[in-house]
Amino acid sequence: MEVGVGLPTTTPGADGRCVVEWARRAEAGPFASLGVLDRMVYPSVEPLVALSAAAAVTASARLVTMVVIGPLRNTVLLAKQAASLDRLSGGRLTLGLAIGARADDYQAMGVDRRDRGRRLGDQLAELRSIWEKGEVGPEPVQPGGPPLLAGGLSGEAFARMARTADGYVHGGGPPRAFAGAAAKAWAAWRDLERPGRPQLWGQGYFALGDPDAGSAYLRDYYAFTGPFASKIAAGNLTSGRAVNDFVRGYAEAGCDHLVLLPTVSDPAQLDRLADVLA
Repeated sequence: MEVGVGLPTTTPGADGRCVVEWARRAEAGPFASLGVLDRMVYPSVEPLVALSAAAAVTASARLVTMVVIGPLRNTVLLAKQAASLDRLSGGRLTLGLAIGARADDYQAMGVDRRDRGRRLGDQLAELRSIWEKGEVGPEPVQPGGPPLLAGGLSGEAFARMARTADGYVHGGGPPRAFAGAAAKAWAAWRDLERPGRPQLWGQGYFALGDPDAGSAYLRDYYAFTGPFASKIAAGNLTSGRAVNDFVRGYAEAGCDHLVLLPTVSDPAQLDRLADVLA
């Protein structure tokens, strides 16, 4: 299993210099990828813009959206943005998409959320078609376009992933939660008799040495879930032992690539995490 790290694009106090420094230092450490989250109604950096900045100061780390809220975006424009980022980064983009859970994001964009699942399914197929046909340039470096990951926990979400994506991206939680979702992803893949295997990506949150700040951010970021936000904050990985147990659990559950997302913006977090993983 490969381990990547998130960029501080949603955490308090992160500016352009911080994001760029984080990306540069992460590639120098034992991290295979740089991941970003997506939110409209929140003081966060737009994910594809952030990955473009990271691409300019890195050479090998994979760039992944964990996830982009697909139905909020025009598909043709998203295809062009993703192809552009893939070309500028030398073919390093993995595009994860999901429907999102926050009603205010849809309200702000003037998008009806009631059919967002259907729209995402259509979007996944259209993105691949646009890249393969070359209808909108530039041509991605990766043949057929960047790998597509699809998220979600419903039966339709797993079927959508198996029909049109290259793999599944899980939204976080303990290893047992990932294991259950991965089993459903595999089952959907086999039901459609697709060859090969789905890529399985997972994620978790960490704040080594600064648990209070990290927990406060998570309670704010997930405030829309009500009391459940405190449960999410309780899962923040705040010790080396917790990180190692989490990484080991995901590896045993069959995860191919785990992205650990920061809950504080201090670049020193990278050094602490690198020491733990070493």
